[in-house]
Amino acid sequence: MRHGIEGLLARDLVDLSHETPAQLNQLRRTPSAALGSCRHKLNEQDVEVVLECLRELEVDAFLYAGGNDSADTTHRLGRAAHEAGLKTRFLGLPKTIDNDLPEMDHCPGFGSAARFVAVATQEIGTDTAAMRRTDPIRLIEVMGRDAGWLAASSALGRRSPEDAPHLVLLPEAPLSTEETMRRIQDVHSSIGYAVIVLCENQTAADGAVLGSEAGPEFVDSFGHPYFASPAMYLARRIRGELGLRARVDPLSRLQRSSIALRSPVDAKEAEALGRAAVKMALDGETDQMLTLQRVSDNPYRSEIGRTAIELIANRQKLLPAEFISSDGSGPSEAYLQWLRPLVGARIPRHRRYI
Repeated sequence: MRHGIEGLLARDLVDLSHETPAQLNQLRRTPSAALGSCRHKLNEQDVEVVLECLRELEVDAFLYAGGNDSADTTHRLGRAAHEAGLKTRFLGLPKTIDNDLPEMDHCPGFGSAARFVAVATQEIGTDTAAMRRTDPIRLIEVMGRDAGWLAASSALGRRSPEDAPHLVLLPEAPLSTEETMRRIQDVHSSIGYAVIVLCENQTAADGAVLGSEAGPEFVDSFGHPYFASPAMYLARRIRGELGLRARVDPLSRLQRSSIALRSPVDAKEAEALGRAAVKMALDGETDQMLTLQRVSDNPYRSEIGRTAIELIANRQKLLPAEFISSDGSGPSEAYLQWLRPLVGARIPRHRRYI
């Protein structure tokens, strides 16, 4: 299906059975989604159209990769197909850099995105240290709609209090805007600059997204609101209240599509999940979501499991309390120890004379 379920609704399908080994190897090195993506919530008419397509095409198995919304799509179709007497099997594969799916240790895609965020934060931190006399405050905005897994990964390369990030704002441990401003000022007073990481929908202590007074800019078909940049809101307050120049670096789409910093652990697990899903479908299993479960840390080893897909659909896994520092300023050491095996090689360390 091109562009997910929208491709099936439009009968926009591509036959991959003739791909050569060379083309498949090229696919392994291709970022983003080679078949395209979508964000489409099925209505009842859509479900009937999909079932008719499955009948006509004599589809044996429907495998759908994505997050909790994609799990909802797969579960709804599986239930409708069963009621209609179709023999099609329905399986979900986890795939989200937000890492917010329950019933599993982590999700494919997250390890690579986490490595990108950690490396980018160290590089931006080194640049901010160099430019502190003119641009002393840097705000890095990352993805993660309601969960702080990716924002927390920014601290993986930090080895001293002077290293970035100096403050990581997490949706699971929101601070008041006043406390955030006080901490930024304290860091600047102490070392002369500050790097702050926050999520794209970062909230304040009152639960409202920072700078959301005007309401969401966009609400998708699943009801998820998207707001104007919280980082830009904080930057304006920093400039106005602290008198410091603040610049914003949104990592935007690059954090989920950079192939250069892909984690080899992540790539290996993602391919293994795909192979396992095909085998499960051939074995007749249905209405399941594949999972990644950690077996050991040293040496790191994971195994593929499965769970009922209804346990994933429309549910979200947030950072647990033990993965958040006691003062709410970022991730705990327990989180960083959990994360290290997923990102591959150590984050590079930079040398400075300032």
